[in-house]
Amino acid sequence: MEKLNFVKNGVLRLPPGFRFHPTDEELIVQYLKRKVHSFPLPASIIPEVDVCKHDPWELPGDCVQERFFFSTKEIKYPNGNRSNRATVSGYWKATGLDKQIVTSKNNQVVGMKKTLVFYRGKPPNGSRTDWIMHEYRLATPQSKHTTEGMENWVICRIFLKKRGSNVTKNDEIGIVSDCKSVESKPIFYDFMAASKHRGTDLNLKPVSSSSGSSGITDDVCSYDEHEEDSNNKDNVSNLRKNK
Repeated sequence: MEKLNFVKNGVLRLPPGFRFHPTDEELIVQYLKRKVHSFPLPASIIPEVDVCKHDPWELPGDCVQERFFFSTKEIKYPNGNRSNRATVSGYWKATGLDKQIVTSKNNQVVGMKKTLVFYRGKPPNGSRTDWIMHEYRLATPQSKHTTEGMENWVICRIFLKKRGSNVTKNDEIGIVSDCKSVESKPIFYDFMAASKHRGTDLNLKPVSSSSGSSGITDDVCSYDEHEEDSNNKDNVSNLRKNK
């Protein structure tokens, strides 16, 4: 069977209509466990990225959507188990308790999920942001046959938390400035002009919005004026005949 590869230049590129929404169990069993033991993956769909070498908005992919990455844990101290999660502009801080990931069939614990929040600045005085990361790791000790260093692999799910209705305009500007891939500029289409060339060119060309018109209103108005002039001429012609 041919291996499926949906990652190009570190960015996930799925065919139109396809979505990648794995469960916690699927991430642990089907992807992370296979990665650690060097087994074939169901598909090359999660890129390898050192997450803590980049700020969350600089990671590959569309930052408006949730993104998944294989990453490795960097130990903060030589004699400890704490991970170094400092980035260029801030750091990831763990929050709450780790959640056990259990299988749906026999409730076996197969992994753990840690929730982290991104802070700008230096600890402990960083400012909290809306960037969230779920870090998945295997729960059980790895076998002796595991390749050295492979046990440090984790899966990181990173997304921007949705805000409520009390978001200020400055907050919205800050979020959009972080997400460089967001394009909020509206596009207007001249459907009436495109209909004249129907059958020859199906690509609708955008019409500039600087004039304050979509292009549809102008065509409709010109059509109504032409029809009104035609009706007036017919009425004048009928009056002359009656005289």
